[in-house]
Amino acid sequence: MSHGLTRRRLLLGGASAACALPLAAAGRAFAGTTGKVDAAGHRVLTATDVHVSDYPTVEAVRWIGQTLERETGGRLTLRLYHSGQLGREAEAIDMARYGVIDITRVFSGALNNAFPLTQALCLPYVFDSIGHMRRVIDGDVGEEVLRSFETRDLVGLAIYDSGARCFYNTRRPIVEPKDLHGMKMRVAASDIFIKLVRLLGANPTPMSLGETFSAMETHMIDGAENNMRSFHSSRHFEAAGFWSETRHSYAPDVLVMSRASFVSLSPADRELLVRTARESVPVMRAKWDESEGVARAAVLEHGIQANEVDMPAFHKAAQPLLDEYHRKPEIEALYRRIRDLA
Repeated sequence: MSHGLTRRRLLLGGASAACALPLAAAGRAFAGTTGKVDAAGHRVLTATDVHVSDYPTVEAVRWIGQTLERETGGRLTLRLYHSGQLGREAEAIDMARYGVIDITRVFSGALNNAFPLTQALCLPYVFDSIGHMRRVIDGDVGEEVLRSFETRDLVGLAIYDSGARCFYNTRRPIVEPKDLHGMKMRVAASDIFIKLVRLLGANPTPMSLGETFSAMETHMIDGAENNMRSFHSSRHFEAAGFWSETRHSYAPDVLVMSRASFVSLSPADRELLVRTARESVPVMRAKWDESEGVARAAVLEHGIQANEVDMPAFHKAAQPLLDEYHRKPEIEALYRRIRDLA
């Protein structure tokens, strides 16, 4: 882009400063770049996503921007940086917290350490299906998780789908946990996913989504776990020929906003933004449901070998991880409310 932020500008102006100063100081240095109100009262909000332009979450955030622009007569607009143009999810979370960017969409697993209530959404087999997950996040549990972001300089705007996460790899079909033994598997930087993969007998290797394709091609890792839509859009199916329907997680994505940016809006604009973000959820779901089927058909046509798994064996292998988190009162309470909606 010729205008606005670029990853290079951010790194040169922000990350270099952050080498000597805390990230908060880097955020202050960039306060004039994002969320700035011009003389006519126009404000441009900056949003980021690591996924590609036509990914359902990106499309939903784009819809938010179009709606804000229409509803305010152009006074509020949104500039969207997709495909990881401004960095990885872990970086985006901190940039939002310190006001370097306004809005970001991140996988809930990346939020587990800083925002513990998200752990309940990421536990293995806590959700039975997409429908179960949607009932939960549309209700009181979803609202409680969104409120929890206020404890650390963020505002929870919406919770998006992220599909059923399954294992895929370059070596063989995975039918039962023992088939994972000895494999190096990419996982999100989340203690829950790291511990789960280890319990299943594989070697967890945390890395960003953008690094995964080359890591499989060079045999640094044997595979990964993710949803079908990401498996397709990231082109990982070109490196990994085996997809196994473990459906071990339906952990969702979360749309969050810098609290500093949020409170700087007028009360009316805050209400409009929150309402629009919530209304973007069905927009995202419609695009997700349609594109997931297209993605599945495309990878199967490419020659991917897909298989069902011994689901009771995977449930049994994951149970020690559930037992560990059941000992955390806050997580156990949320877990029970989630299961009550199954």
